[in-house]
Formats: sequence, C-alpha cells, structure tokens
Amino acid sequence: MDLKIRPFYGAFINGEFDAESAHRFAAVNPATGEHLAFIARGGAAEVGRAVAAAQAAFPAWKALSYEERSQRLFRLADAIEADAERLAQIDARDIGRRLFETRYDQNVAIRHYRYFASVLLAHEDFGRPIPDGYLSARREPLGVCGQIVPWNVPAIMVAFKLAPALAAGNTVVLKPDEHASLSTLELCHQFAKCLPPGVVNVVPGFGEEAGAALTADVRVHKLSFTGSTEVGRLIGRAGAERIVPVTLELGGKSPNIVFPDIDDMDAVVDNAAFAAVYCNGQSCLAGTRLFVHDDIYNAFADKLAAGFARLKVGSPLAEDTTISCLVSERQGKRVLHYLDVGHAEGARLLVGGRRREVDGNEHGYFIEPTIFEASNAMRISQDEIFGPVLSLIRWSDHETMIAQANDTRYGLAAGIYTSNLRNALDTAERLQAGSVWINRYFNLADGAPFGGYKDSGLGREFCRETLNAYTQLKSITVQTSVPPAWYLPS
Repeated sequence: MDLKIRPFYGAFINGEFDAESAHRFAAVNPATGEHLAFIARGGAAEVGRAVAAAQAAFPAWKALSYEERSQRLFRLADAIEADAERLAQIDARDIGRRLFETRYDQNVAIRHYRYFASVLLAHEDFGRPIPDGYLSARREPLGVCGQIVPWNVPAIMVAFKLAPALAAGNTVVLKPDEHASLSTLELCHQFAKCLPPGVVNVVPGFGEEAGAALTADVRVHKLSFTGSTEVGRLIGRAGAERIVPVTLELGGKSPNIVFPDIDDMDAVVDNAAFAAVYCNGQSCLAGTRLFVHDDIYNAFADKLAAGFARLKVGSPLAEDTTISCLVSERQGKRVLHYLDVGHAEGARLLVGGRRREVDGNEHGYFIEPTIFEASNAMRISQDEIFGPVLSLIRWSDHETMIAQANDTRYGLAAGIYTSNLRNALDTAERLQAGSVWINRYFNLADGAPFGGYKDSGLGREFCRETLNAYTQLKSITVQTSVPPAWYLPS
C-alpha cells in the first residue's frame, strides 16, 4: 500500500503546510529504526502564526449555524473513513502498535466526530420568564483553543479534542506529540478539504518549545491536555495564571476487581488480560491492578498466566500479533526499569518479565506481557508504568479491598466482574474513579462521560457535557418597559 508519506512535514497553518524548515526532527519507526519523514520542530514563531490564523477564522466559524457546523463534521468523518486504512498503517509504523489496534482507533475517532456532529444539534440554550420580561442564557464558544495530545492513540486523542471544540464553534491550534505526529499531519489534508482555513491548525514540536508557547499565548482562551500528571500540573498552572478554563486527562493506575461469584472464569480472564495489555499497556485506562478474590485466586492466576504466555509478541504489521513494540527506547527502558523494581520489591513473577527480540524488528523494545504477584503498596502497583505489566493482588475482605483500590493518587477508571447486582453497584458507588465498567473493561460507549478523579485530571470528555466545557454562558434579560422612576430624589 502506498502510504504517500512526505519526506518533510511543516506546521499546518491557515489551511497550508509550511515550506522547508531548518529546525526539524525525524519520525522513526520504533520497531525497525526506519526513517519515515522529517517534521518541523515548531516553536514560538509557528505557534504565534497558528494562533493568529485561528483568531482570524473564529468569527466566521462561530457565525455558522449549528446545522452548518454539524454538516462540516460529518463531511470530515466521511473523509477520514475513506482514508482510515492508510492512516492506520501510518500509525502502526509511527508508534509501533499492531494494525488491529490502530484500525480500531480510526473507527473510534470517526464515531466521535459523528457523535458531536449529532449531539451539537441538541446543545440548547435556556431561558425563562421573569416579572415583566424574559431571561435567556446563551452558550457561546470560547475562541481559540490550545490542545496538546499524547502519542499512544493519536487518532482517538485528536478526535477527543477537535470534535467538541469545533462543534461548539471554536477554532483550534493543536500540538501532536513528537513521537506520533505523522497521522495527524496527514489528517491535515482532510482538514483542508472539509474546513475553512485557520479553523484547525497543527504545530508539531516538543513540549518545552511548541507546547510551552501554546499554553502561554494570551490569545488562547481554552487549554486542553492529555498526558502525564506532572505535565498536566504545568498546564493547569498556566491556565490559572491567565484565568482560562483547562481540561486535563492525565494518568491512571486503575483497579480491576474480580468477585468469587463470576459465572464464566475464562471470559473474565480474557477480559482482564485485554484490560491490562491492550495498546501494549501504554494506556492511562489500563486495568493494571487486578484484585482477585481468595476463593478463586489460584485457579484464576493459573489461567491468566497461561493466557499471557500464549499472547503473540510480534511485528506491528503482522496480522497475528497481539503485543507489539513500545513507542521508543526511552519508554522501553522505563518499563524494563520497573521490571527490576518489581523483583527488588519482592514481587513474585508469574510470567513474562523480559525484552523479546522480533525478527526484522531488532530496533524495537518488545516487552513480554508480564504478571507480578504483588501487594498494593509496592511501587509497581502504585506507579503508572505504561507497559504490559500487571500487578495481581489477592483479596478476601471487601472493606480492605475497597480501601486498597482507592489507595492511589489516580482515579481514572476501574473494572468490576460479578454476577451479583448488589456487589456491582455498591462497589461501583464507592470506587474513586471517573469511569467504572461492570463486566466489560474499556466499555467506552458513545456519550459516556470520560475523565478522572484526583490526580487523573479535571473535566469530562466524550459526552454532551463536553460541549459545555468549550462554551461559556451569557445571560440576557429583556424587560417589556423601563421600570417607573424610584431611585432619584424628587
């Protein structure tokens, strides 16, 4: 398949790509080390021009009717759908994830654009009568939005940011991660076809340069970031200093809880494995702390370890691959370090625990799917590893298990497996997590609010309420006549 990857990608500003730039970095296939393209290393100058373009495009985009903006988003979704296989192939090479997953990413992204194209039409203002008049409250877009996305699922992350912002009438300057810029830059061809110039601008580069310039620009009226909690604090501080709204979707160390009353152990083992290592474990949502009840622990652990051992570690482009390579050498070494930490803490290794070589992909960091029998207090159970590493924790007392499940600085997601409705709902009610999935992990239904408690972030994405985060309320009161004079002395 001809991927049509350009030798160089500049910043996409006002509907056009910049020409050649002396400041650039290379996009490299993390599995093979193959050079894919050069990408402009954007900084303050590029961000400044992108913000100016978004600012100039804002009045006309804001003025479009809901129906017109909806049609544009539907058109964009159709264009992405027609190009989805090529974009998925590019992502598999750019970030090292298997094709099955990058194809799924495109489907989720397409659904997301269509969801907001639809729900926009029901994003109503409100009003009510007041004595001798009427009060109306209007939702208005904020203006230029600065958005920064991570490398793990670029298609989904870009859709999560762009769809609600555009639907609400804002314009955008988006910075993709330096490890995953290619598919987003290729997506700019669809932006150019479906959206007016300046409505979406993309500035690639590094966080300390392009990202810092974007968060500091006084013309940006909304910040949205997905990534690490540490960087999220910096973004939040920048928003507070300029008093602009901020949406943060940050880290996670999610508990996944198995009750002894499950009906189908094989099905639960399968779903729990998927929860832990999908996306090579490089997901803030991953269910990487698996609490299994003592009554079924041994049988469950045996089945889980055997299942992990059967997972195929292979090339991102092989159709039979389940686990592919991590996004970079840095991330690979980080995960290997945590494997050492697990051993040093006294965790018992049940399966995996090594780097694997894959023929033709010797450059890549392929980490075997790994299970440690651990306690909740261990670092491997508390730190976000971002790799295919699962902490398996035994529980017997419900109160103790709930306390341990909540004993983390994160609160993004959680899973529960049980055939007892009371167990499910009582436990879900007490878990400190923004999303709780019962009997199916990663159950991201369209329109389900997504976001975290505690250090996992602020705000909610993927739902109708997200449109509120990209708008502000203006109240207008109308009296039928001026009230009789009463204030001035006669």
